Formats: sequence, C-alpha cells, structure tokens
Amino acid sequence: MSPDQRFVIVGGGLGAAKLAEALRAKDFDGSVTLIGAEEQLPYDRPPLSKEHLAGKKALPEFTVVPAQWYRDHHVDVRLGTTVTGLDPAAKTITLPDDSTLPYDKLALATGSTPRTLPVPGADAPNVYTLRTIEDSDTLIELFANATRRIVIIGAGWIGLEVAAAARAAGVEVTIVERADLPLLAVLGPEMGQVFADLHRANGVDFRFGAQVEAITTEDAIATAVANGVRLADGSTIEADAVLVAVGARPNVELAADAGLAVDDGVLVDERLATSDPDIVAVGDIAAQQHPVLRRRIRVEHWANALNQPAVAAATMLGHEAIYDRLPYFFTDQYDLGMEYTGFAAPDECARVVVRGDTAKREFVTFWLDADNRVLAGMNVNVWDVTDRIKELILSGDPVDPDRLADATAQL
Repeated sequence: MSPDQRFVIVGGGLGAAKLAEALRAKDFDGSVTLIGAEEQLPYDRPPLSKEHLAGKKALPEFTVVPAQWYRDHHVDVRLGTTVTGLDPAAKTITLPDDSTLPYDKLALATGSTPRTLPVPGADAPNVYTLRTIEDSDTLIELFANATRRIVIIGAGWIGLEVAAAARAAGVEVTIVERADLPLLAVLGPEMGQVFADLHRANGVDFRFGAQVEAITTEDAIATAVANGVRLADGSTIEADAVLVAVGARPNVELAADAGLAVDDGVLVDERLATSDPDIVAVGDIAAQQHPVLRRRIRVEHWANALNQPAVAAATMLGHEAIYDRLPYFFTDQYDLGMEYTGFAAPDECARVVVRGDTAKREFVTFWLDADNRVLAGMNVNVWDVTDRIKELILSGDPVDPDRLADATAQL
C-alpha cells in the first residue's frame, strides 16, 4: 500500500474506532480520516442501558481509545460532522460545508437510529429514546430527580434493560408491548415468560397485546408535555416520562443515495465489501451474506461492531479475509446475566431444549432444527459454556435432545 493512499471511515461508534485501530495494526501507513456525527470520541453503546445507566461506569471507561491514541497513530478525527453525500464514481464524500473529501477506500459505519411512533404526542417533551451518551445521561437525571413513573413502549432488550435500571432507582415502571410476551420474536414463548417473570418479580407492570393510540400530554408553561399513554382499548397509563424502545432502523441513506445495494441494511459479501469493491460496511448497517449461517443477516449487536472491523480492514487493504463469527449478544437485568450465541430463525426452529432450572434462572437453552442440529444457545447465570455452544452449532451434527437437557452430561 502506498503512503499516499487515503482511507476514510464514515461513522463515530465502536466499529469506526476499531476499524481505524485495525488499519494501523495491519501497518497501513496512508492517511486515515474518521468522521463522526457525535461530538464524543467513539464509545461502546451497551453501557448506555447497562452499567452507565446504573451509575456504575463513566464515559471515559467505555470510550474505545483516548484522544491521544488518534494523535499518536495519525488518525484525523472529525467529530460533530455528518457526511451529506457520497459519489462512488468520483470517489469523494461531501461534508456539511459542501466541500468534498477524496478517498481511495471507504468504510461505512453509520450505525442506526431509534424508531419513533407515528402517533399523536410522539414528539412531545418528556418522550425519550436511547441511543447516545446524552440520552443515557438524561435518563439518569430523570431517575435521580422528579420522575417517579415511566412508561416504556417496547419489551425488547433496550426496554427491559432500562426497566431494570429504573426499578433499581425506585421508579415505577409500566411496559407496553404489542406481543403477548417480552422478546417473543427473538426467544419464543418459554424464554419470553422467563423474562416476564423476572421483571414482574421486580415490580414491573406489563401491558401485553397492547397498541399505543397516543402519547397523552398536558399543557405546561408554553408546551404540551407528555404525561402518559392512551391505548387502543381506551385505557390510559399516567407517567412522568415515556421511553420509546421499539427498535432501530439502519442509517443507510448515504449508501442508498449513492447507488449502493441496500435492503434493510447495506448489502455486503463475506468480506464485508459492498456492491462497490472500494467500499466496505460494518456494524448495524451491514447486511452480510454469512458463510456459516448461509443466509443474509444483519445483526444490531456490539459483537459485530467489535469484530467485523478487522475483516473490513483486511478487505480494504486487499488481503483475504472472511467474517464468519456467529452472532453473539448479552444482557444484564437485576440478578440475571445472559449470553446468546448463534441464530435461530423462527421458521427453522423446531424444538427448544432447556438444561437446568428456569425457576432459579440458572439454565442453558438450545434452539434445534428439525434434524436436531443446534442453531443457537443461551446461557443464563451459567458461565464458561459459550465456547461449547459454539462448537455444537459449528459442528452441524445432530444431538440427542434428552442428553442435551441432562445437566450431568458434558456439553
């Protein structure tokens, strides 16, 4: 690689920072520019709904690398800057002042944006989402001060983690969810019930099978401030604040407008290259053709942002590399710690096997296909088994479900 080459990274999160690290670790001596929309240096996002929200970890502790690292490694960091255009033919990006920046190779790590609700009152004060450090700090302040009741719309991972933090702060929590259980589409009814029982045991009120008709408001000094939600059945839930946690959408507008192939994400191959061979994509936006899962998959989890950049950097440098790691994510809620490995599509999962005691919340769950091959595994308050779960998935061999359920048998 020529020292005159110019590599540009668009994005300011974990994936962008790890990509800059990977390029320098692979001895790329050309210019590296990282352009992030946030004012903060790249940081991990899981603590925003976990340790930081619980007051256990401050931003410097989960900032990926300090400012000095970028200076020492000659990475040009431009914060608070949103790229407004991309021209693959000219190999330039456009900046907010309409100036252009040329590149030889480009990486897109633009992340995702929380979804909002198309209902009256959705944009009122006291309605929140969680994506940035500022969002998390706002919730911390709310929980510490006047907020005594919060309604959380959505019983996914973010909604449940925020509920746990709110309850720890003494805030009354009501979760409104369209499905019949939390995490139903991800974990199925048996495991969804485990999380429902966990939160109920900690004082959370659930409203399942519920549709939000409006976020209600009351007149303040000059603005109508949210004070609860109204459901489609006509019932209302009063609150001092409302958190909308109904998922996120990938930020693919830049790629789509530039003519790159997109479909619920930026389409990338096994090497994380987009439809333009000089552009890669990582993290939340990367809809990858996965070589192990043999399907296209987009995963909004920390592990992808952490691990994909090494492969993307190799691809940018013209080296052979394939991203074949299994999806992985984790959560911590109250006294429950969980890790999930693999991918179990609802149309492929034929059987769920539980090993351990769900009542005590110490167990491992496996999702099997019709041939009794392990698709995914989730360990709850049982540790040091993730590697064994990976081996069962990657082997592709059928298992004996009864033996799998036997906690005395070796995995």
